[in-house]
Amino acid sequence: MKDFIFSYPTKVYFGKGACKKALDTELKNVGQNIMLAYGGGSIKKNGIYDEIMTLLSLANKKVVEFSGIMSNPTYKKVQEGAKIAKENNVDFILAVGGGSVIDSSKAIGYGVVNGGDVWDFYDRKRTPQSCMPIGCVLTIAAAGSEMSNSSVITKEEGLIKRGCNSDVCRAKFAILNPELTMTLPPYQTSSGCADIMMHTMERYFNQSENMDITDSIAEGLMKTVKKHAVILMTEPDNYESRAEVMWASSLSHNGITGCGTDGGDWATHKMEHELGGMFDCAHGAGLAAIWASWARYVYKANINRWLQYASNVWGLDIDFEHPEKTIETAIDMQEQYYASIGMPIGLKELGVKEEDLAKLALDCSRNKTRSLIGYKPLAYEDILVIYQMAYERG
Repeated sequence: MKDFIFSYPTKVYFGKGACKKALDTELKNVGQNIMLAYGGGSIKKNGIYDEIMTLLSLANKKVVEFSGIMSNPTYKKVQEGAKIAKENNVDFILAVGGGSVIDSSKAIGYGVVNGGDVWDFYDRKRTPQSCMPIGCVLTIAAAGSEMSNSSVITKEEGLIKRGCNSDVCRAKFAILNPELTMTLPPYQTSSGCADIMMHTMERYFNQSENMDITDSIAEGLMKTVKKHAVILMTEPDNYESRAEVMWASSLSHNGITGCGTDGGDWATHKMEHELGGMFDCAHGAGLAAIWASWARYVYKANINRWLQYASNVWGLDIDFEHPEKTIETAIDMQEQYYASIGMPIGLKELGVKEEDLAKLALDCSRNKTRSLIGYKPLAYEDILVIYQMAYERG
């Protein structure tokens, strides 16, 4: 195991009465001018908008609404939000939604308190020194942004999707009421579950000497999401399954499943960022479409790690004479699982054309100047092969 530092700065309010309990307490600790950031009209349909506005009014807060944040949030939208926040002397951002809204709020927070162009942080030209404080009300269990140090946005010019990681953007508090996710369409629920599993697997597949406790948490999380995602396909209002998936979303991306490791492999995420930037697909769906091809391409770099995954996550008996057969069976099972919950298992399902593959690989490799370092280093040629394999699936 490696030495590590682990911090849990986000305060979580979980359960059916979480919103009132949290805002009654937390609004006392924030400034007068609140930006309420959200996406479309769904929060006005499920009742959370009215509840929040009432609580803000009772707390005598001035509210500046900022709506219309889209999935795969854009740089221009962030610029718009930062401008509004500055003009209205906003003290605090309350993000109501899923990862797109929370990520946008983090980027807006960067833009308000740091000088210069906020895109510099996502283009790795600068490091943010601070962020406007934010809190969040989660309505989609997926990205884990409610407890992570990550934010991802897309620059329209060039369709470039990039992430920025910094502890200064972590939410001060997160409100997690599983009831708020019950009206999600099945595809969005499944995409979220795929994203949660990928946040865990990206950390799990590493080249470290791992801690048993960290592995057990990761394996338990994967099995839990796998179980409850299937239940939610037929029982979307199952509170217990919604609760399990919602808490898994937070644990999958707050760092706990990477304690004591080398940080894992994020190649699938980086490859999906190019896919999401070009085709505006749901993040979890893009991850599902790529993962099995990545897995088949890299697993021989550490056979024992994959045998552990096959045994502990999928319950397979290891064929020690033919270990690769056991691993390939586990990868097949993961792929079939994605298909069973309505996720794509190949790029064609997302509208990708064969002629798009070279550009995807060029962009991901930064025009052949970057290799993806992780479980197995991947240069441009490797990335292109994985995209080609994923294109042929499904």
